[in-house]
Amino acid sequence: MPNQFLVLLVDDDQSLMDILVRAAQGSFPEATFKQVSRFDEAKAYIEELDGRIPQIVLLDVDLQDRVDGLDFLALIRVHPKGRALPVIILSANYTPQLVERAYSFGASSFTIKPFTFDEWKRYLLRLRLYWYETVTLPTARYYKSDLG
Repeated sequence: MPNQFLVLLVDDDQSLMDILVRAAQGSFPEATFKQVSRFDEAKAYIEELDGRIPQIVLLDVDLQDRVDGLDFLALIRVHPKGRALPVIILSANYTPQLVERAYSFGASSFTIKPFTFDEWKRYLLRLRLYWYETVTLPTARYYKSDLG
């Protein structure tokens, strides 16, 4: 297992980054976080995936931007190096229609956004158990190969 596990957080709530970093100290110490808060920042990050590739993306579907998180998910899925990235949707709002849309756009998972610090700690612990300890993700070599 790698020592560090990069998580790309696409969320316009700046305070969430602090919460995640603090909650991860005990629940997912291998995690490091990179936050982008606007669609154009997220798009630039994905288009320049030659740097550090995130192991997973936590994507807020309710971005306060001209486009929502599902538009960003669609962009990830058409990018040659974004097709294999696990994208976990975060949403404070749950409707069956939203869940169906997220999966039709290529979401790997749909999760309800935690609200309290303790809920975030439990969320990150479960995230770690599944995405860090249970599944096998593509290596950096995969992303460096010619996929296009």
